[in-house]
Amino acid sequence: MNEELARVIDSVSKDKGIEKEIILEAVNESVVSAAHKLLKTDPRYKDLECQFNEYNDIELFEFKKVVDDLVDDAMEISIEEARKLDPEIEIGEEIGIKLDPSYTRIAIQNARQKIIQKLKEAEAKVIYEEFKSRQGELVNGIVRRISKGTIIVDIGRTEAIIPYEEQVPREYFQPKDRLRAVLLNIEEDKRGTKLVISRAHKNFVESLFKAEVPEIGEGIVQIMGISRDPGGRTKIAVSSNDQDIDPVGACVGMRGSRVQNIIQELKGEKIDIVPWSVDVARYACNSLSPARVNKVIMDDVSKAMEVIVDEDQFSLTIGRKGQNVRLASELLGWEITIKTDIQLREEQQSVVKLLLTLPKVSEVNANLLFAGGFHTLEDVAFGEVDSIQKSSGITAREDVEKIQIAAKTALQEKLRNAPVEEVDDDAEKEEQ
Repeated sequence: MNEELARVIDSVSKDKGIEKEIILEAVNESVVSAAHKLLKTDPRYKDLECQFNEYNDIELFEFKKVVDDLVDDAMEISIEEARKLDPEIEIGEEIGIKLDPSYTRIAIQNARQKIIQKLKEAEAKVIYEEFKSRQGELVNGIVRRISKGTIIVDIGRTEAIIPYEEQVPREYFQPKDRLRAVLLNIEEDKRGTKLVISRAHKNFVESLFKAEVPEIGEGIVQIMGISRDPGGRTKIAVSSNDQDIDPVGACVGMRGSRVQNIIQELKGEKIDIVPWSVDVARYACNSLSPARVNKVIMDDVSKAMEVIVDEDQFSLTIGRKGQNVRLASELLGWEITIKTDIQLREEQQSVVKLLLTLPKVSEVNANLLFAGGFHTLEDVAFGEVDSIQKSSGITAREDVEKIQIAAKTALQEKLRNAPVEEVDDDAEKEEQ
């Protein structure tokens, strides 16, 4: 049995990558603990130790202090008895006394589960140390089984899981299928180390581009942002540190070879590669590709923009179920509203008509105010004087202040004349 255990230790050490010393320590701790229970001794007062001999047999020793005058035979041994075992032993030293082999065998049997548990803990630690630095990297694996919607994948040294929420809709795998995914998270708990991998996360697309495009790995081309609707469409913004290298062209590859490899891995998911720009308006136009944009009106404070397009570009700009504008908005970090030229003109006519009711405001001034983002009486009444001056072309500050007073008066009048909804008490009582 001990020889078998020795072979198991060697095998585990090689297969799991656990140092033999760690395994031996686990065996020693487990056997000693079991021996204490078997002998009904207190570990605090009884020193036990197990050792491997030259025949790969486990031997169990108890250690006693050598004394001249024996008081406690459980903890001490007389000098006469000690020298029968070791003629050179001296008083005050400790001597190891080999226990009955039957105790050793029983202790090993009792410790079997604890040894297995210790080995699992050691293996979990080895796995954690190996994979903790690989977070965000691609991993290759084979599907082992599918349990309650979770895919269990063999990735070589251990298994990883793809939870349901990290799977791509309409993407199905069977046992023995090969797949690639990104190492998303590493969790360590009492049950061991759990590796979570994903095919739905945007980091998966990022990792695929890093693997497929050498310029990204070299740092020449940078990924500036990614937004993704798994299984549908991905938008990725890229820039180049080298003026001679086109970042979009580098990602697309010769005849589209690089991006096609990625699309194939993503099972046909559409990919929009757009050039990043420090100019937010230009970046927005690029992000809404393949739609053509006519004009962008931005509010830097609220990070909101209105994008104006031709009538025939409206549906394309929005995308199926709002996908295109949603992904563009996520990529920019701005709220985007899409309007057609016709909608903008109708809105402008309505606002200009309203602004013309204010004193000192001509049709030219009204159109300039609209273009400057003053689309309501509230915008004019509570806007900054300098901003109104700049937008409207009205140079006199006194005229702007008069316009604001008139706008506030108009708002008050509008509020006074607003219909008040009266509640019919009798009808309310009947409903109750």
